[in-house]
Amino acid sequence: MRIGNTEIRVLGGWAGCLTMILVSVLLSVLLTVLLNILLR
Repeated sequence: MRIGNTEIRVLGGWAGCLTMILVSVLLSVLLTVLLNILLR
């Protein structure tokens, strides 16, 4: 996948799957924390 000049290589196999799961969990936690801080 290509975004501008940056080449993003999608990992295959279990490592890619695990990485994508970890990234999505981390992002959702960060977004939740940010929203809680903003809405207080």
